[in-house]
Amino acid sequence: MKKIIALLCAATLVSVTLIGCGSKEAESTATATTEEAVTEETTTEAATTEATATEAAGTLADKTTFTVGFDANFPPYGYMDEDGEYVGFDLDLAQEVCDRIGWELVKQPIDWDSKDMELSSGSIDCIWNGFTYNGREDEYTWSDPYIDNSQVFVVAEDSGIASIADLSGKIVDVQADSAALTALEDEENADLAGSFGELIQVPEYNTAFMNLEAGAADAVAMDIGVANYQIASRGEGYVILDEPLTTEVYAIGFLLGNEELRDAVQEQLNAMAEDGTFAKIAEKWDLTDCIKIGK
Repeated sequence: MKKIIALLCAATLVSVTLIGCGSKEAESTATATTEEAVTEETTTEAATTEATATEAAGTLADKTTFTVGFDANFPPYGYMDEDGEYVGFDLDLAQEVCDRIGWELVKQPIDWDSKDMELSSGSIDCIWNGFTYNGREDEYTWSDPYIDNSQVFVVAEDSGIASIADLSGKIVDVQADSAALTALEDEENADLAGSFGELIQVPEYNTAFMNLEAGAADAVAMDIGVANYQIASRGEGYVILDEPLTTEVYAIGFLLGNEELRDAVQEQLNAMAEDGTFAKIAEKWDLTDCIKIGK
């Protein structure tokens, strides 16, 4: 009887041991499988990202069109004129580049807030529309800066506002996702922005000037090139404060890693600067004093 009990106990012990070993082996196998899956997923993501960048760069020998993404409410760099045509300084530059290379220019107006999605998806080849280089240096593959620009404040001529200090307690409009907004959100200008009665983001500068004219805003923070255009097109009644909010430069933003396309465009811009075409286009849009390329 004791032998039978002993044999039963031994069998039970072996069974438990086998079950334990089986569980550990299963657990080990599952862990290894999970780690392999994670590794494979990471590798796949990396490969996909690399493939996307490579595909976006493309082969210039096969390229026939050049799609420029721009804000259609940003004169004089890009906007719709009275005839319903997209025109502007940057679009004229892009057209000249395309004419020299033999590409067809595709003018693609975009929601400025969605510019990065448009670029990464391949819907556009570049962002070319008074696009600020400063603070975004590592986010895109850039052309050389081609225009000097400053962020300034525009006020009504009879507002009594003569300096930035006078904006304390006042309502200031600024375009959403603009360089002026970035400057005002910078820690360096925290005290200035905090002194405003209110900082209001608007979709585009036509709205800002309507607010300024109606008295719903006391000042507009914006690019000096755009400010000069808006003031000239609206006649007298507005002035730019002497003290700028910040200084900056414009460049063309390509998908990060797309150096081949950037180099092709840059080569033509350099040639345009050398033969005087760039200066001629800048003169047409009253931007001669802002030229940076070739200097």
